[in-house]
Amino acid sequence: MVMKNYGFVKVAAAVPRVLVADCFYNIREIEGLIRKAAAEKVQLMAFPELCITAYTCLDLFAQQTLLDNAEEALLKLVGDTADLAIFTIVGLPLATDDGLINAAVAFQKGEILGVVPKTYLPNCKEYQEQRWFTAANELTGGAVSLKGKAYPVSNGLLFRDRHVTVGIEICEDLWTPVPPSSLLAMRGANVIFNLSASNELIGKHRYRRSLVGQQSARCIAGYVYAMAGFGESSTDLVFAGGGMIAENGRILQESERFVLDEQLVVSEIDIAGLENDRRVNRSFRRGTAILLPEETTEIPFSLPDYPGGFTLTRIIDPHPFTPPGDALKERCEEIFNIQVAGLAKRVVHTHARTAIIGISGGLDSTLALLVAVMAFDALKIPRTQIQGITMPGFGTTGRTYRNAVDLIRSLGVTFREIPIGKACLQHFEEIGHDPSVQDITYENTQARERTQIIMDIANEENGLVIGTSDLSELALGWTTYNGDHMSMYGVNAGIPKTLVRSLVEWIARNKMDDGSKRTLLDIADTPVSPELIPAGENDDILQRTEDLVGPYELHDFFLYHFLRFGATPSKIYFLAQNAFGGTYDREVIKRWLRLFFLRFFSQQFKRSCLPDGPKVGSVSLSPRGDWRMPSDASAALWLKEVDELDG
Repeated sequence: MVMKNYGFVKVAAAVPRVLVADCFYNIREIEGLIRKAAAEKVQLMAFPELCITAYTCLDLFAQQTLLDNAEEALLKLVGDTADLAIFTIVGLPLATDDGLINAAVAFQKGEILGVVPKTYLPNCKEYQEQRWFTAANELTGGAVSLKGKAYPVSNGLLFRDRHVTVGIEICEDLWTPVPPSSLLAMRGANVIFNLSASNELIGKHRYRRSLVGQQSARCIAGYVYAMAGFGESSTDLVFAGGGMIAENGRILQESERFVLDEQLVVSEIDIAGLENDRRVNRSFRRGTAILLPEETTEIPFSLPDYPGGFTLTRIIDPHPFTPPGDALKERCEEIFNIQVAGLAKRVVHTHARTAIIGISGGLDSTLALLVAVMAFDALKIPRTQIQGITMPGFGTTGRTYRNAVDLIRSLGVTFREIPIGKACLQHFEEIGHDPSVQDITYENTQARERTQIIMDIANEENGLVIGTSDLSELALGWTTYNGDHMSMYGVNAGIPKTLVRSLVEWIARNKMDDGSKRTLLDIADTPVSPELIPAGENDDILQRTEDLVGPYELHDFFLYHFLRFGATPSKIYFLAQNAFGGTYDREVIKRWLRLFFLRFFSQQFKRSCLPDGPKVGSVSLSPRGDWRMPSDASAALWLKEVDELDG
């Protein structure tokens, strides 16, 4: 079933301006931000630690006047926002039978839902919270009374809607070896809010940011961090303010620090994606069986449902496999090293004397050759023991042929040329196929002839056939069964087509001589084609893969969200519109999405017998590891959902 809002929940971290000890000024600022958030259709939000009084009241926390007015201000805020459905968390000092607690109060629609006390009270250097507050584990009662009405109080509260479960911790809690959020996540919390008053020091922000990101990853959760800002006392400390929203290790949105105005940081947490990761990660699920130090209490609430539809504000990367800038360079280097190390191990294990690679002048075989060259260099084996074999066929163009020959020679590997036309024509004659009929038999005969040649040479030379098929081709089944589909080690099996191009360009610019670099960049600029149909009059490539199966950037996007997050067709369609809105219209996205699912299901039999190859990322189709699927599974449910989408 498709979740409301495609599995997203809109959250916010709010940073109001405050006046120290002026509770009613502070709640006016807080209410203004709540209403602003509601206008932006935020469903869950939090404010900084002790925001109703301000964090820096010091010994004023012992004054009954401040405490009474803080309570009055809280109740007024709750009542004044009763017309809003947004789930809100604010901080203030609250008196209990056991003493004063640093509290986070959750409320919605004019009703207080529960109170979470701070678990760990810092009491060193600039912090002295134990001077005023009582820690959560020192409380003996399970409720706090406000104007004669009791509300649950515990650091084990969980606020649960159908799919969203909220957990709360306060500032220092995050900095401990076992944060409360870890335990809350194991009990089901998938969105954690942290009300913080962390001051600024040299280097502290970077460390704090890493804590937020890592905790969201360990908890497989969304993490919303709201930090005290302008208006707090600067007697000894400075509070720069700011908010962060993270999801499973990734910072989705964050505000600037040292801003003198109020701030509202808004983004969306992908609850459906988090649920998928928790289902898949069995270590996380086993963690729920650990005996926790205290029981959790669930409090129901209703997630706001705003009229007028859902608007996504977080950026959806159209190319999830190829991050921009330095991140892409780092990724390319790491992937290439994984490929090289994997092949080197296989060469050593098999005692292979040579590596055999069919070189077409296209991207995939080029990358495989580069991996082989670097693996042999690492093993201190002469490059001449690699055989680069070009096998011109009916569709080979002058451009790809020249690039194949130039690359083989510039890299210093052994060059061999074995035309396949004569052998294919003989085979057509033997099976009674008319060569003027350029059908699938005409095409696949060439692919299988090439595979037979390099397999036979490998036997003759005690060599290893290096596979070239990439992840995108395997997902779509765009590979000839027992042709280019087969090898003795498939170095590209974990790399999508969009990343193959980036890898070749990165290798060209960072690891190659000028001659090889020029050839590699031209290969990267050549249209993707199997070249199994004769070229045009001007030696132009007529058979362009993306004209037949669709743009690889779309298919790689579909594949990533389908496998990585278990996304439904409707959600993938929604995300694709956000990512490619200015490039492809809805009808185009829908058409290729339907083809993706049709081919993905029908071509599983090719993936069920893949050769070994290294996994390089979180998306893999290895039948021995990440993806085990019946070859005869029906795509009917997925295709039905696609057909029901608006086009």
